[in-house]
Amino acid sequence: MLFERVESEGLAHYSYIVGDGNEALVIDPRRDCDLYQKMATSAGMRITTVLETHRNEDYVVGSVELSARSGADIFHADGHLDYRYGEAVDDGMRWKVGRFEVEAISTPGHTLGSMSYLLRDSGGEPWIVFTGDDLFAGDLGRVDLMGMERAGEMAGLLYDSIFDRLLPLGDGVIACPAHGAGSVCAASIADRKWTTLGIERKRNPKLQVEGKDEFVEKMAVELEMPPYFKEMERLNMVGAPLLCTVADPLPLSAQEFAEAAGDEFVLDNRTELAFGAAHLSGSLSIWLAGIPSFAGWFLPYDRKIFMVDETGDLDKAVRLLRRLGFDRIGGHLSGGMIAWHTAGMESGTINTANVHDLCRRLDRQEKERAWILDVRGDDELERSGRITGAHQIHVTKLPERIGEVPRDRPIYIFCGSGLRSMMAASILRREGLEDLTVILGGLAGWSSARCPVVR
Repeated sequence: MLFERVESEGLAHYSYIVGDGNEALVIDPRRDCDLYQKMATSAGMRITTVLETHRNEDYVVGSVELSARSGADIFHADGHLDYRYGEAVDDGMRWKVGRFEVEAISTPGHTLGSMSYLLRDSGGEPWIVFTGDDLFAGDLGRVDLMGMERAGEMAGLLYDSIFDRLLPLGDGVIACPAHGAGSVCAASIADRKWTTLGIERKRNPKLQVEGKDEFVEKMAVELEMPPYFKEMERLNMVGAPLLCTVADPLPLSAQEFAEAAGDEFVLDNRTELAFGAAHLSGSLSIWLAGIPSFAGWFLPYDRKIFMVDETGDLDKAVRLLRRLGFDRIGGHLSGGMIAWHTAGMESGTINTANVHDLCRRLDRQEKERAWILDVRGDDELERSGRITGAHQIHVTKLPERIGEVPRDRPIYIFCGSGLRSMMAASILRREGLEDLTVILGGLAGWSSARCPVVR
């Protein structure tokens, strides 16, 4: 038998391949889908079926791509939507995989047509259930995607799905969700890699309720809605373009880059220290590992993206962008910033300072007009503490709240490490703010008497 979970870093997306005999099926594949075919081929199998648990919002599902490569049939959930590919799943549909059988279970709540898939063992007993975005380890799927006016209704559907359809399958059934910790599809997914329905029944905080009314009250809350969700929803109904039709980014000389990227968007995925030392005017700083979490918040779909990359892993950066539907990558700066400077091109800088330096400056009152911008999230402030006098604007909210940042005072930008601070600084610099200093190292070592940390 073949059974593997594939984790897509950054997005915390889980997909699964299940096979037996000479056949295999894949659940919620990612767009760069070579890995599934390699797994199946190595096991002497061919992929015959692709199943989707719901219309995804946070990444481009790879069903169309995988079907084009393998000839597999696609079955999608949310059949009430106008899909342009595949066949809609109905409750109770079954697929044979060698000695095993997979059954579709209607579990609305996260979306109206969400489906879970139950894998039965060779004896017909429930064994593994793939719960999509309904049930996670330690959390449940968000119910606000259709707007808060329908969140209560969706929460009620989710209650019925969890308590009437999933949990009765048995405590010993393994639960395989579509996401792990760090996903934007729920507020607080636990970091345990594997779980069961019994573990979730006992330990999932969202399931510790007296009844449906308490459940709905607990679940019907509004979470952050990244702007790229709309594009993901569109692509995941019409089917994303096949990757073989998407052009690879061209290596460009400094002069070519300057000419081509002039009216487009420049993404710099180097480290915060490299970006602070020298960067192209108007470029946005998102370090390589941060692309899955932040590109969808700040990058446009209607402009070409040009990249400054010195990580040695441009292919990975492009792959991460394409998982979010950013296919218009026009080129990358060949030779990096060295080539840019040796061509006589201008660059900008952003100051950096360590946390001890800022503490000393604050306590000596040399910077009485200093304005500390904390771009961490509320959950981080609860865990690690708040700096007295700091102004908190989460980095994802910065573009819409940029008017709150003064232009006539020195701005010290603070996060947990310096990476998001440099990203925030690049956003502010693009808006014309000049006196910026990124504080490196986060809260570690903070010792300001004038601006203590309050926990």
